[in-house]
Amino acid sequence: MSIVPLEYNKRTHDCGALRGGDAGKTVLLSGWVDNFRDHGGMVFIDLRDRGGITQLRFNPDTDPAAHGIARSLRSEYVVCVRGEVVSRGGNVNAKMATGEVEVSVHEIDLLSKSKTPPFQITDDVDTNEDLRLEYRVLDLRRPRMRNAMMLRHKITKTIRDYFDRHGFLDIETPILCKSTPEGARDFLVPSRVHNGSFYALPQSPQIFKQLLMMAGMDRYMQVARCFRDEDLRADRQLEFTQIDIEMAFVQPEDVMCHVETCLAEVAMAALGLKVQLPMPRISYAEAMAKYGKDAPDIRFEMTIKDLSAFAAKTDFKVFRDPLDAGGVVRCIVVPGGAAMTRKETDGLTEEIKGIGAGGLPLVKVAEEGGKIVLQTGIAKFLEAEPIKSELLSASGAKPGDLILFAAGSEANVCKWLAWLRGTVAERRGLIPKDTWAFCWVVDFPLFGMDDETKNIFSMHHPFTSPKDEDVHLLHLADSGLPPKEDLLKVRAKAYDVVLNGIELGGGSIRIHRSDVQSRIFQLLGVSAEEAKLKFEYLLEALQFGAPPHGGLALGLDRIVMLFGGFSSIREVIAFPKNAKAICPLTKAPSEVSAEQLKELGIRLAT
Repeated sequence: MSIVPLEYNKRTHDCGALRGGDAGKTVLLSGWVDNFRDHGGMVFIDLRDRGGITQLRFNPDTDPAAHGIARSLRSEYVVCVRGEVVSRGGNVNAKMATGEVEVSVHEIDLLSKSKTPPFQITDDVDTNEDLRLEYRVLDLRRPRMRNAMMLRHKITKTIRDYFDRHGFLDIETPILCKSTPEGARDFLVPSRVHNGSFYALPQSPQIFKQLLMMAGMDRYMQVARCFRDEDLRADRQLEFTQIDIEMAFVQPEDVMCHVETCLAEVAMAALGLKVQLPMPRISYAEAMAKYGKDAPDIRFEMTIKDLSAFAAKTDFKVFRDPLDAGGVVRCIVVPGGAAMTRKETDGLTEEIKGIGAGGLPLVKVAEEGGKIVLQTGIAKFLEAEPIKSELLSASGAKPGDLILFAAGSEANVCKWLAWLRGTVAERRGLIPKDTWAFCWVVDFPLFGMDDETKNIFSMHHPFTSPKDEDVHLLHLADSGLPPKEDLLKVRAKAYDVVLNGIELGGGSIRIHRSDVQSRIFQLLGVSAEEAKLKFEYLLEALQFGAPPHGGLALGLDRIVMLFGGFSSIREVIAFPKNAKAICPLTKAPSEVSAEQLKELGIRLAT
């Protein structure tokens, strides 16, 4: 037998394709050496490519030349082989999709060698993330990472196909844009042609997709790259990908119907999961009252209970002082939580102090001699009747439960109890396994108010439309500003879609009336001159017949992260930045030459 170069471009199968029914076929495979086992006689190699792994067998008696080359192979060498598919009989490897067969190799072509990798190409690798990102090419060869990229492709294709079937046009919007206020810092790009002027990278295609609706495109979608110069965390990157959609002549339910139907198709494609439609609708007010956050996790109960009326009847200073200051007293009841140790509850107390709480009032509910009693914590302040009975009635607590209280401003109490609810449920195993709970949060306030300055700000963005029945609260016909208490009652045509307590995306119906848009700018403290400077092209377009329109943006990275079971979006982005906003692979950001800066008219401060 002679060893000759093989036509690696004519592979017959990928390394995950062969099954028992292929026995007897002659095949050509190419890939990387995943591992090798030299038994002195037989040599076995696991060959890996994107499709999976196939075991190769090299026999010194029948193919001595191929066997000799096989003995020289090492991890990550690239080879092409030709051989016969043979059954493994009773030695089936149930852990491999191809475990019924192996390939008896007759010819082998060593295509390239590899240095010793800095870490093992295996899913259970235990190495520093920055090292993995520095050698991302190797990291992406790991099955888990390869599967993440394949899942991302499948989800993206499912989304594209859905919107294509429903008449949405895939239209690109500019990357080099005008800097506009959108809530985060812009990345600025200096212009060589116009020294002293800058483009901005888009935080989202928000204004352009509105312009497309005004241009009569009717339905738009885009897998859009977006950029925000902000501090990073597990679910945030400087550059990220949105599934961006916009529709003309719609109300919120029209947009929500398309998005939830699309997500149901994604869930089926990614997980084989059937999603019940329509998804539940929860008002913003209900979400904050019951879950403490506008992205509620509805997989489990343990909802927040309002104890303000009960607390007002007590003399307990920790409750009364916040109530007298206009605050609230609320709680969560942990089923079976009375079994928690002092160490556990003390640990929770220290942790909640870290997010601003003064402490963690609590009581355990027990039964002694046929009577319900309160134990530990603040029990002595609440054990007298009828206070105790009213507490149990208001909270719904039963013997064996633990009541965790929070008292303060409504915003703080929501934050503290939302954290407690999620943390305790996770630690005590109260969240059902393999459960996927979608919901919509609707009826957001259009405005918020800064506690210190008392200034009004936009809860979503300044182009969000108020609900039709609340427009009168803007007092459009008045020359002066409306009372702030009226403005805080205005609800927005805004909506967020949530999965397992994580926001997947949000959107709104946009303002299409010039008088309403001008009023919103006025209320936000944006002068006519400033509005013209920043948004002239949008305001001008509104003068030429703008249809009612709205849309939504879904976070593609976050969707893939959740469906893939990852804890960070860095795992589902091919080449991400690390937690310090650095790319260990390319070493970006980096300095540039003095000549480049001079061309751009930039001088660095020293």
